[in-house]
Amino acid sequence: MQELIIKPDIFRYDRTEDFVREFKIGKGDLILTYQYIYEPYFKKLNLECDAAFQENYGSGEPSDVMVETMRKDINKDYRRVIGVRGGTVLDIAKLFALETGVSLTDLYNGKIQPVKKRKLILVPMTCGTGSEVTNISILAFHRLETKKGLASDALYADTAVLLPQLLGSLTKKVFAASSIDALIHAIESSLSPKANTTTRMFGYKAIEMILKGYEKIAEKGDGVRPLLSEQFLLASNYAGIVFGNAGCAAVHALSYPLGAAYHVAHGESSYALFSGVMKNYLEIKTDGEMQKLKQWISWILECRETEAFQKLDELLGHIMKRKPLHEYGMKEKEIELFTDSVLQNQQRLLANNFVELRRDRIMKIYKELF
Repeated sequence: MQELIIKPDIFRYDRTEDFVREFKIGKGDLILTYQYIYEPYFKKLNLECDAAFQENYGSGEPSDVMVETMRKDINKDYRRVIGVRGGTVLDIAKLFALETGVSLTDLYNGKIQPVKKRKLILVPMTCGTGSEVTNISILAFHRLETKKGLASDALYADTAVLLPQLLGSLTKKVFAASSIDALIHAIESSLSPKANTTTRMFGYKAIEMILKGYEKIAEKGDGVRPLLSEQFLLASNYAGIVFGNAGCAAVHALSYPLGAAYHVAHGESSYALFSGVMKNYLEIKTDGEMQKLKQWISWILECRETEAFQKLDELLGHIMKRKPLHEYGMKEKEIELFTDSVLQNQQRLLANNFVELRRDRIMKIYKELF
């Protein structure tokens, strides 16, 4: 039985210049990023590569419409695709490393198998996606009003590059949403039935690093955050490794209709569902890996096991205020529609649940968080 997969080679550099020099970035390369990142970090290096800026094709989460529009403009036969930013850019970069010209709908529905054509280098500059070490690309399909995930070894990056320097430009909100997303990756994947001792080693370490960082921010204020960049970037990478091996579950599955319908950022939509899913897991089963997780969180937060998730919620509240679902625009009549969308489109994720959540339980979670 396979214990662990880590496909990309992982590099770490203090400066962008060091990365560019060692990888000899130039002709035949495409850097996919945002202009506000390219200008200060790459333009001054007088590179001969091409650059494409994602913001020119829309904002928010990656979608089928966004990618199709980009495909019309970005059609050279590049040797390498280099994605620099958060999950949106990294997930799109994965698609541009594949053979072009295929239907996205057919690709995500499994009618066409993805074929890798170009080398892929991924450079995360948020501390949440973990996409640099996973074989998954998520797209919102507007017509379906949900998100779908494509998982294939063809989507693995050849190289992941960690540059803590880039996290300095993160706003407080993006930092909060992305790092909470990494925490949820680590927790969900550690509870997954597909997890094992080795993958949980990465997951539990990521949980510790993120929560210890949050405690410092809660104690000393947001000004301490730049000093924690490397800690959070590594924690996100570790969470990505366990997520890529064991998979996320109901939190992500239930968040996808909300994110797709109301354009809620991925990390924030996951946070909106997190406490409700954990509460319902605990109503069904409290032993096994859930007991170990409570012990670990209580050790980190120095509280009783019975208080572990309460103290966790309080700590997360210092980082980002959690909002009820209706504040995002969700309507009560959509509870049933969202539930059916989850059951129809997210079986890939629901297979990783700590315990099975039936239709009535999923509706209950939405109602309690509404």
